[in-house]
Amino acid sequence: MRILVKIGGTLLDAPETRQAIAEQIALAMGAGHECVVVHGGGKQMTRFLEERGVPSRFVNGLRVTTPETVDAVLKVLAGSVNQELVAALIRARVAAVGLSGLDANLVDAVQMDPELGSVGRVTKSNPALLELLTANGYLPVVACLAGDVQGNFYNVNGDQMAVACGAGYKAEKLIFLTDVPGVLDAAGTRIDVLSLKDIENLIATGVAKGGMQAKLNAASAAIAQGIAGVHIVPGAEPSVLTRVLAGESMGTLIAEGVAAK
Repeated sequence: MRILVKIGGTLLDAPETRQAIAEQIALAMGAGHECVVVHGGGKQMTRFLEERGVPSRFVNGLRVTTPETVDAVLKVLAGSVNQELVAALIRARVAAVGLSGLDANLVDAVQMDPELGSVGRVTKSNPALLELLTANGYLPVVACLAGDVQGNFYNVNGDQMAVACGAGYKAEKLIFLTDVPGVLDAAGTRIDVLSLKDIENLIATGVAKGGMQAKLNAASAAIAQGIAGVHIVPGAEPSVLTRVLAGESMGTLIAEGVAAK
């Protein structure tokens, strides 16, 4: 099975959690799954900027990306965060290759809104590099940085990057490893499964908002682009990836033709 694993930056901050996830990805590949990893790193970027006296500002959950922020994206997101994850995967005996959306025009983007600065909206995914690497036993590890043919850099939302890469690569599953137990209803109870209609209702009623609204919008886009199932699961749970791939009910599954339980 082809899977796209999106790892939230919070999970990558602690070496122990980072290594545990790397070991699970190694097991998935050993079981015959073809994998691509996309990762975030917002927490690390905020810390990097704070240390340099640069405040972080967000509009509708998106980080306003100034020239100083682009520098942080390059040095932290596509630099230290990416390479620390690659190193953890190498320790797990995975032939990991660190990339960003800039490499071989993997992901093309345009400026989303001048108010946001260098925040990119994905326009196209070019999966040839992912196909080449995975066909030869390598694991692409993609940082959320994209560009355009003029050579501009864009900070891209990690969930949107995951959808773009997953859809282009024709992944069957998109698995979001997050720092939440799944999607919660108005009473704070985890929802096992959601359809696209359920997502619309959660957003319309204000139950899903902020970061979860953005993640659910990304999940809807993934389903619309041909990915059969999207899982939003707690990435720090022991063996979470192994358990999800084995069919255990964890977090929230989003798929067409299912109903909330």
